[in-house]
Amino acid sequence: MSAAPRIAVVGTGANGAGIGADLTRAGYDTTFIEQWPEHVAAMRAGPLRVELPDAVQETDVRAFHLCDVATMREPFDLVLVLVKAYDTRWACELIKPLVKPDGLVVGLQNGMTVDDVAEIMGPERALGAVIEVAAALFEPGVVERHSPPESSWFALGGLTPSATARAAEVAEVLGHAGTVEVVSDIRSAKWTKLVVNAGELVPAAILGMAMHAAAALPGMREAMLRTCLEAARTAVAAGHRLVPIFGLSDLDPSDPEAFVARLFDTVIGEYSLPHTRTTVLQDWMKGRRCEVEEINGLVVREQRRLGGRAPANERVVELAHRIEVGELEPHPDNARLLVDAAATATSPS
Repeated sequence: MSAAPRIAVVGTGANGAGIGADLTRAGYDTTFIEQWPEHVAAMRAGPLRVELPDAVQETDVRAFHLCDVATMREPFDLVLVLVKAYDTRWACELIKPLVKPDGLVVGLQNGMTVDDVAEIMGPERALGAVIEVAAALFEPGVVERHSPPESSWFALGGLTPSATARAAEVAEVLGHAGTVEVVSDIRSAKWTKLVVNAGELVPAAILGMAMHAAAALPGMREAMLRTCLEAARTAVAAGHRLVPIFGLSDLDPSDPEAFVARLFDTVIGEYSLPHTRTTVLQDWMKGRRCEVEEINGLVVREQRRLGGRAPANERVVELAHRIEVGELEPHPDNARLLVDAAATATSPS
């Protein structure tokens, strides 16, 4: 990758736009590629507005719609993919013709997308990432970034030693958007993040509440932790490891309950604000489907493959699908459905 890489950010919603703005202000040649037409129009009219907890940043950016990609000719050194996990494969195919032979593509997303990126781009050009950034986007051209760069965190790694060795190149760039750590086992790191996502993203959205408020309801913290614990045990049973993330070097993987509780409390206490709504709730508020199948659904499918069950995650998936087909509304009253499921759940085998 060149000393002054050309960068594309594919998916410039809340996280992608905020990170892309950081890179633009740092002086990188950064191209925004986005699928929401009104957001593209607002960014072109500019400037992009990023509202931080204690400041507002306005940045002039170069924004393009998906349909503009076919007109592009100059290739990119680095592509950051920040679309929803279920959109990863087509997004990689879209940008693949514009990635230099020695370029890198990073799946900067929740969910286990690193293998999808590697399958399309080749393992030597693919990196996976763990991302912990809290942000929202409801008005075109205006990002609410709840975790500024000093409290945002990323992990990077490849599926081969040579790919992981190149992660330092990306870390230098991404360091303008947050703290970056290069890890040797990106699948385990991403599974560890999925563990905490399983208990927070969809369960809080099912209640129609911010994470802080959802976890404070009677029985909900325990139900959310139970969902996390099922995911943790599933990850280990599938051959992965629980590894320290968020810079929490003192986490003890031999004590899964304490491990997931610490991760859970860290996300709520250090990486979100009291009014932070999860990405899932934001999706539902916009009428979009969420990533439940890529998070809780993955836990359920892996348990079935292993011959076991993950009842708390099964209930989360069930309720999420009922909401998405209009049978149920996100509401605090749904807490009893999650609490009851967690109370009767047995440990996955």
